[in-house]
Amino acid sequence: MNEYDVKNEVSDKYSLRGRVFSKIREDILSGKYKEHEELKEVAIGEEMGVSRTPVREAFRQLELEGLIQIIPNRGAYVTGISAKDVRDIYMIRSRLEGLCARWATANITKKQLDEMEENVYLAEFHAGKGHLDQITELDNRFHHIMYEACNSKMLEHLLVDYHQYVQRVRQKTLSTVNRSTESNKEHRALMEAIKAGNADLAEKLAHEHMIKAYNNMVKNGLLDATGNSSGDESMDHPEIED
Repeated sequence: MNEYDVKNEVSDKYSLRGRVFSKIREDILSGKYKEHEELKEVAIGEEMGVSRTPVREAFRQLELEGLIQIIPNRGAYVTGISAKDVRDIYMIRSRLEGLCARWATANITKKQLDEMEENVYLAEFHAGKGHLDQITELDNRFHHIMYEACNSKMLEHLLVDYHQYVQRVRQKTLSTVNRSTESNKEHRALMEAIKAGNADLAEKLAHEHMIKAYNNMVKNGLLDATGNSSGDESMDHPEIED
């Protein structure tokens, strides 16, 4: 029995295709498959316990997302996320996270706000202990609480996808106590703005949080994990317009 047998999880064809796509996508974004590496239908199908058909269908969807390139009569090759892609994603996220924070301010429930506060307190505790793995998990959860609180499934879906696209480089940027501590301070300020019902400030802080995270990556050369970058690619802090 394969360790990861998708058929044991779901028998519906559409869900099977979706699970296969999600698994391959996760493996590309996590770095299991490297840039320019060939993805073999048969090997992946055997690993996941499925036929070649859902793997082939997943490849087509992955090509639409720009994560692989299918070359006729040759095969499917990983393109992955480049340094420019990361910059684009963070610029887009800076705007969308700002909008998400604004909507979350209006829609967050007491339960969600309580969880957000607890998240910040726990992150401060683990930062003091140097528990960087826990900090990364808490950072992920903080953003997902806000995504859920915005009360828009469309915006939540977009942000979850973008969040996943840069998971490898995000883990690196939070792997130092200095940045993880600063990041959580930014989370606290954002949480306090949402708690106070200040949508303008929440939007501004969420926007700036993304810019600061990206600029930290550039400053510390962390984009090397995603592709070659050249020159000063840091981003300014453009003001949020009404």
